[in-house]
Amino acid sequence: MTAPTDQRAAEERAAHEFRGDDNPLWYKDAIIYQLHVKAYRDHNGDGYGDFRGLLDKLDYIQSLGVDCIWLLPFYPSPLRDDGYDISDYKAINPTYGTLEDFQRFLDAAHARGIRVITELVINHTSDQHPWFQRARLAPKGSPERDWYVWSDDPNRYAGTRIIFTDTETSNWTWDPVAQQFYWHRFFSHQPDLNFDNPEVLEAVKDAMRFWLDMGVDGLRLDAIPYLVERDGTNCENLPETHTVLKQLRAALDAEYHGRIFLAEANQWPPDVRPYFGDSDECHMAFHFPVMPRMYMAVARADRTPIVEIMARTPDIPADCQWAIFLRNHDELTLEMVTDEERDYMYREYAKDPRMRINVGIRRRLAPLMDNARRRIELMNTLLMSMPGTPIMYYGDEIGMGDNVFLGDRNGVRTPMQWNGSWNSGFSEADSAALYSPLIVDPPYGYQGVNVMASERTDSSLLRWMRRLIAVRKTSRAFGRGRIEFLHPANRKILVFLREYEDDIVLVACNLSGSAEPVELDLRRFAGYVPIEMWSDRPFPTIGELPYFLTFGPHGYYWFRLSRPDGAGPGA
Repeated sequence: MTAPTDQRAAEERAAHEFRGDDNPLWYKDAIIYQLHVKAYRDHNGDGYGDFRGLLDKLDYIQSLGVDCIWLLPFYPSPLRDDGYDISDYKAINPTYGTLEDFQRFLDAAHARGIRVITELVINHTSDQHPWFQRARLAPKGSPERDWYVWSDDPNRYAGTRIIFTDTETSNWTWDPVAQQFYWHRFFSHQPDLNFDNPEVLEAVKDAMRFWLDMGVDGLRLDAIPYLVERDGTNCENLPETHTVLKQLRAALDAEYHGRIFLAEANQWPPDVRPYFGDSDECHMAFHFPVMPRMYMAVARADRTPIVEIMARTPDIPADCQWAIFLRNHDELTLEMVTDEERDYMYREYAKDPRMRINVGIRRRLAPLMDNARRRIELMNTLLMSMPGTPIMYYGDEIGMGDNVFLGDRNGVRTPMQWNGSWNSGFSEADSAALYSPLIVDPPYGYQGVNVMASERTDSSLLRWMRRLIAVRKTSRAFGRGRIEFLHPANRKILVFLREYEDDIVLVACNLSGSAEPVELDLRRFAGYVPIEMWSDRPFPTIGELPYFLTFGPHGYYWFRLSRPDGAGPGA
């Protein structure tokens, strides 16, 4: 058995070698796994997950085939918004461990070829952050007060929408100490930083450098459309915001190699496009509007919602990338849909009002699909084949459920379910000491839905997900290729091509719960042989006549188009 010191030295050597990887576009080919440290594995038995527990489970994460881990905030915080209310940018919440624990986890991840993205929450801080405490005690107009956005008039910026409509009635909150109102786009305990103050930008750069110097591979920039405020606007997507981002990116590029920014900008695609800039702002950005439309398309058994939103998606620089997802730690946001579409989504996926929050739905993937295996597979097939880098949410790979009786968005942030034993193998603590109750009721209770049970079952969702990821990795067209939709007469069938260099993939999905036929016009590929990618089996050669396929309910195909001589599609 390797001694701990020898193992640590081996991890450090491997991590150093990994940092030498010269693939600046690694994020285009990556598959990202999102998790919360507190929810993954509790090593010290206090009821909260920690970095040592996460380190214990790195082999499992590696076995999924993912290339990158995205960590939710793990900084010191009052935890009134699950860590997005940060009180210290350059430390670890003691509940999750120490900086040394984080560094060891990071090195161990790198030793396994796994990159790590962390959060840079720069729009706001906690009201407990020393910066805010200093600001509220400082005189009006002083440099210290100027780190945040203040006003004597709570009607200023009146054209700005309220994001957390369930809890907030204004974007201004009166501070009795400062004797002024302070601005916040989210919860009232999260005052917004003032990016008109150069000192704030330099402090953010300092926090950014701290984690990049430790070796993190990317930073998710939280809520960036709201960085700057101006009278007479809706205080979103302002030119001054892009000036801030360009300065952050310039510092990143000047000092680090192969690191990225991932933008959280919940906007329509044309409004997100500027966040890529001319390859001088963010490397990646979430494609929020396509996510609800995937659910909509399956509910309606009609490809139109997906095809239409992709038609409205502008081209982005060649070295930039969309990030796509089915679920995450937040609600399934319905901000970027019409009122009619929102009502439809509520009727289909959130009949119980407890499933709704703000302008969205707080449910996990498996419950949204009514635990129907074929529908879950179909959604993941779409996730892995649409343009962009796919992001999986922890637990969705085993079909975990949710708890709509928990407050806020905590129902989708319950402990990872490892086995059917005490506390699902998450923690040795008393069950009452866990940060969140476990899912115990069927059909999602941890006694039946867990990693151990999934490992023992050849046909489990977990084993299927590993296979899906492995098949995706056989083609760079998924991460880098352009997309072209076909338009067969049967609108229940979604068909598109992904093409990159000489790699051509044909994706065909049945969005309905019934068996369906389709005829495809593939004449331009006459002579090519579709190779079914899961089995590596050839289908009949494409000719001049329509190509006929049949599907079972919620069925799907991935074909690699190859010449009969095997020379490759572009030969």
